Formats: sequence, C-alpha cells, structure tokens
Amino acid sequence: MIDIGKLKFNRVVLGPMATVTDMVFRLLCKEHGADLVYTEMVSAKAITYKNKNTEDLMIVSEIERPVALQIFGKEPEVMGEAAAMINDRNFDILDINMGCPVPKVVNNGEGAALMKDPRLIESIVHAVSSNTDKPVSVKIRKGFEEGEENAVECALAAEAGGAKMIAVHGRTREDYYFGKADWNCIRRVKEAVKIPVLGNGDVNSPQDAARMFEETGVDGVMVARAAQGNPWIFERINTYLETGKLLPEPTIKDRIDMALRHTKMLIEFKGEYTGIREMRRHVAWYMAGFPGATKVREQVSLIESYDDLEKILNLYLK
Repeated sequence: MIDIGKLKFNRVVLGPMATVTDMVFRLLCKEHGADLVYTEMVSAKAITYKNKNTEDLMIVSEIERPVALQIFGKEPEVMGEAAAMINDRNFDILDINMGCPVPKVVNNGEGAALMKDPRLIESIVHAVSSNTDKPVSVKIRKGFEEGEENAVECALAAEAGGAKMIAVHGRTREDYYFGKADWNCIRRVKEAVKIPVLGNGDVNSPQDAARMFEETGVDGVMVARAAQGNPWIFERINTYLETGKLLPEPTIKDRIDMALRHTKMLIEFKGEYTGIREMRRHVAWYMAGFPGATKVREQVSLIESYDDLEKILNLYLK
C-alpha cells in the first residue's frame, strides 16, 4: 500500500499514455486491478485558455478514483495558474509530465526537455504544489540523452519543490521506448529520495513486476504499454505478488469479448464516429499475437460501425 497524505492506494498502477488512457480505458483497467490510474496528459496552457478539447480530457468518473490527472508545460506561472483552476475537480493527484519524448512537446521545451534544467523542475513543482491542495507527483525519465542521465538530480529537485511521489521511466528521451529499461537508475532514485517512487519500463508480466520490486525497492510499479489490449495484466500481477500464483493469459475469446465491450463503452462516451475510429488501434492490440491477426487488423482499419466490427470479430472465432 502506498500512502500519500490522506490518500492510500495499492502498488500496481496504470501509467499515462497520450490518446490511450481516456476514461473508458481507465475504467477497464481499474476493474481488473489497477488501483491508481492516470489521465492522458493535458496542456496547462490549454487549461488556462479553457480549451474545449482539454475539458473533455479531464472528465473523471467517480468509480475510477483514485485518479492522477497529468498536466504538462514549462512556465511555472502558467502551471501554477492551471493547477489553481482545476483544484476543485474530482481527481486525487496532480501529476506533472517531465518524460514525454514526442518532438512537438520536447521542441517546445516541455515534457522530457525539462530534465535539462533541474532548477526549473523545482520551480515548476513548487508553483503547482503552492496552487493546489492535491498531492503533486512527477513523472521523469532516466535522463534526456545518454551521457546526461540525471534522474536522481531531477527527482531531488522535484522533491525539494514539494512533490509527494516520483515515477521513473528507466529510459532516456533519446531511447524513446526502445532498448532495455535501466532499472538500476530507478533504484538509485529510490535510494536518493524520501517520497514514494514508482518504477516504469519493461513491466510486461507478473514476473517482471516481482523482479522490479526486488531489484529496485520501489514502492509501486507503473504499467503502461503492456496494458494496451490487456487490462487483465493488473489482476495477474496483483495475484502473483500476493499469492505466487500465475493466472492464465486471456483467451482469444476473452480478448474479442473485451474488445466489443470496450467499443460499446467508447461509443457511448464519444459517439460512434469517434469511438469506432479510436477503437481500430485498440482492436489491433487486443488481437496481437494471434494467428490471422494481421488480416483482421487490415479489415478493422476500414470499419465504420459497431456492427462492422462485431461481424469481423465473430467471424474470426468460427
């Protein structure tokens, strides 16, 4: 159990993923054992502009709580203003993204680019924590690039600014999501700070999660891409950590049933036009690794309705 002030949650959490961790995805992961879930990252500047699309990204259901709402930006005053504007919303942790590797974010001095300047990190965290009564957390990487691996320095700066929890992805911005995550970096951060640390990177199975705890001493593990098309991973990890029992992988029928349910929920949340188009890639994740999945993905890429999808997936099962 992780304890941040009055907030307590279990130690296996769903990490933030842009265009993926919307409310529907979070609810499915929550239902399968992810105790804390993160929203997609939201621009602090867009919050201050009261942007309509940003408003939609911040919708939180009471049944998915506790929820960490993640914001990004580079200007302490703007970050603080955004924190104050959303303070009364029904999320539980305000997280600051300092790890996004995407060029349009980094080239604007945001996301992982913040790791170039630990003093700015401290200033941003202080500005945010001074303008909200929610616990503030930060998500960082190993460093910006090889040779500039300063996760410990950045974590200490965030802690000094008032952060109550740190999540560390064991890859540099230069690595993106490739290569092996450096868990030693995560361990060094855990040893350096006094606040809870979440380890992120290469937790793809229950056994990986157990090794992450053993090798790094982290307080919790953050699962992100391994949950795409696989919300079951959380209950499989939790069961393994608690009992040593390895639950079976979901069957293809399990995955298809979940894909169809996911689709219905997404349509209800966003409408059929948007919901179906967003589900195309989710279906590809649900089908990954099964015989004939490539052909199914090609067919699904052209679907326009729930009925189209149901026909394709039911035909696959015959």
